Amino acid sequence: MTGAWRHLLRALHLKTLSLWNPKTCFSLSAGAFWTSVTRCGLHSKPSMPPCDFTPERYQSLAYSRVLEIHKQHLSPGHTAYFPEPLLLYQGHMEWLFDHEGNRYLDFFSGIVTVSVGHCHPKVNAAAQRQLGRLWHTSSVFFHPLIHEYAEKLSALLPEPLKVIFLVNSGSEANDLAMLMARAHSNSTDIISFRGAYHGCSPYALGLTNVGIYKMDLPHGMGCRPTMCPDIFRGPWGGSHCRDSPVQTTRKCSCAPDCCQAKDQYIEQFKDTLNTSVAKSIAGFFAEPIQGVNGTVQYPKGFLKEAFELVRERGGVCIADEVQTGFGRLGSHFWGFQTHDVLPDIVTMAKGIGNGFPMAAVVTTPEIAKSLTKRLLHFNTFGGNPVACAIGSAVLEVIKEENLQENSQEVGTYMLLKLAKLRDEFEIVGDVRGKGLMIGIEMVKDKVSHQPLPREEVNQIHHDCKCMGLLIGRGGLFSQLSVGAKFCDSSDWGWDFTVWVQQQKGRKGQTFRIAPSMCITKPEVDFAVEVFRSALTQHVERRAKQTL
Repeated sequence: MTGAWRHLLRALHLKTLSLWNPKTCFSLSAGAFWTSVTRCGLHSKPSMPPCDFTPERYQSLAYSRVLEIHKQHLSPGHTAYFPEPLLLYQGHMEWLFDHEGNRYLDFFSGIVTVSVGHCHPKVNAAAQRQLGRLWHTSSVFFHPLIHEYAEKLSALLPEPLKVIFLVNSGSEANDLAMLMARAHSNSTDIISFRGAYHGCSPYALGLTNVGIYKMDLPHGMGCRPTMCPDIFRGPWGGSHCRDSPVQTTRKCSCAPDCCQAKDQYIEQFKDTLNTSVAKSIAGFFAEPIQGVNGTVQYPKGFLKEAFELVRERGGVCIADEVQTGFGRLGSHFWGFQTHDVLPDIVTMAKGIGNGFPMAAVVTTPEIAKSLTKRLLHFNTFGGNPVACAIGSAVLEVIKEENLQENSQEVGTYMLLKLAKLRDEFEIVGDVRGKGLMIGIEMVKDKVSHQPLPREEVNQIHHDCKCMGLLIGRGGLFSQLSVGAKFCDSSDWGWDFTVWVQQQKGRKGQTFRIAPSMCITKPEVDFAVEVFRSALTQHVERRAKQTL
């Protein structure tokens, strides 16, 4: 089936949503899903939209064996969501299926990674064709796919960003961008925002300013943090300051063409330049919207002025598009375009390969030459034939299925619906974002802005999962009560107390929403109703506890 026909049939299928009978929707997964919901004791079960896909029957390792192997042989750093971690088995577009056949609407996309949908038919077909032809050559030999892909990708970037270095991950891309900046500027110091996440490799850790990713040992030398211009949680910012359909409720006296918060945060940026770095610097890293920190947006005009200040010091400006690129923000293909800036280096990963390990650094010919004069840069797997075939298919799907436009339309629709929940519930402090990159920050109350305690956020998160919705977590604040317990895990073979201890200090007061760009409005309606139900249950629990 061609992409165009599939898109048409999908649209026709969704128009029948109002006629859907929930008793006949779930096929294989119906019983398992509602059993899961009942076990969590939820009294409200929004009707899940239909899915034109039936998963295979799970026939692999028993769940208990998976937990045992994980404990014995995989990293002891516990990152799994939920005290009973999900064992996912199959995916189809915006849907995921676990080992019991339960179906979930995926609104986090493997941490903002699955751009066009799980196992998209066109991307699958491209990968399968290439697997049968040629897996790998490395760059010491040429193959046409890398050249075809380079031409397609470069056409999507403005002049003079036309030289592409293909690598394998976002951390690796940012490592290379740091090296480029230093080679070109002959300087060392690099600035990044507090709350920024640019990777977890030893080099990129210096750029990452999230406490749980910091070490007591030396790492990432020459990196300097600066204040994040956070309109909601920072000292300045209000109701006219950010590029989003939804503004913060904090009042703002700014004129339409003059953001006072931007000016205040720029003064803080100047203070960093005057006190914390050398007279000449290597560069400045910025995500167009911070991801791990909870979809934090900056005042309009801030990045443009900050870029000018960096260039005055001889530094280069790097846009980290690992989470914001490839049309996710809707109005533009790249996040930096929403700030009306032109970076010197752009890094990208995640959505570039729809989940396949692939990344890139794009820069100017001048900066590329500065690097190659000092280093014979070589990457064994970067730009391998399978990766390039997948990357090309992803770009084609984004264009053919109008996914950037869908991000704009459906993302704005979702933001406006979520803003109504902010107005309805005292614990929803802020709703923000652009396109299909959205944050919902949870607070104790709207006056203090104190983060909602960790165990309460955990409960809401878990309730959403029980109703079939998967969302992410972000933010820097954590208030976890070790005595918290919200489900009986005695029959899961998983030590809840250990899990709670492992959550201490982790980020988490903000829910992150970043579904695949193929998402539809009926699916948004379901997700918002699930979230409303989870919030309502939370309010009811609070009321009972105060009696």
